Amino acid sequence: MSFEAAGKRIGSLSVNLIRLYLAFFIYSIYLYFTRGMFFPTDATGFAWLWLSISGLVGFALGDLLLFQAFVVVGARVSMLIMSLVPPMTALLGWMILGETLSVQSLAGMVITISGIVLVVMKRENPEPNTNKKNRIKFSYPLVGILLAVGGAAGQAVGLVLSKYGMKDYDAFAASQIRVMAGLVGFTLIFIFMKRWDKLKTGLRDRKGMQLTLLGSIFGPFLGVSFSLLAVQNTSAGVAATIMAIVPVLIIPPAIILFKERISIREVIGSILAVAGVALLFLE
Repeated sequence: MSFEAAGKRIGSLSVNLIRLYLAFFIYSIYLYFTRGMFFPTDATGFAWLWLSISGLVGFALGDLLLFQAFVVVGARVSMLIMSLVPPMTALLGWMILGETLSVQSLAGMVITISGIVLVVMKRENPEPNTNKKNRIKFSYPLVGILLAVGGAAGQAVGLVLSKYGMKDYDAFAASQIRVMAGLVGFTLIFIFMKRWDKLKTGLRDRKGMQLTLLGSIFGPFLGVSFSLLAVQNTSAGVAATIMAIVPVLIIPPAIILFKERISIREVIGSILAVAGVALLFLE
């Protein structure tokens, strides 16, 4: 939600680059006091390769799409669509790693997708005294929905690659490698798109910078690192299920802070999406 507010002030691209620089410095300070080194110099070449690719896919590509979705359809709807990450991850595991998918897993995917569809689609009532039939249409801009789906795909691929590359390596140091790769990716994007003027403008926006700093602490630093720690210390399914409750947790602050009007249909859809994720993994 911090990133949504910051993105509307200084632009999603600027927020992405600034928050990765902030996260990198936070990681460096934290790892110096906990591991005695500013940089993950003890990581193997294998870890550097796969965690870097994971960072490029997850942070650069996935978050590039996700943060623009924040601006177009808001954090609440974007994070609901991000409930697709666990089903996508399970499918990738089946396709790439040869993992099995049970009937229960498939049912969980269907329920999750149904919950998302319930929120992003609606039936449009025709005008009175016309021969038009009820039509199904999107409740939110299609571009924003597609951006969020793309962000979910990037996160899913990034998660699979990070687990493959991390093994038993320190989760915070692994996250720092991913952030560094994301920084390289976004710097190249800025060079290609020539957006440095907007970045300078964003840096002068005090409120935007405060929101970006807040999001950087809770997002790429604490959020990402704790998610990797969770994957290391419990089953991926349990971790993914708990992390997938964001669409439900975000509803109260969306109402209180952003004054959003949320229908019962949207609440039910969010709960369904989370229930589908739980059914997918908790066998």
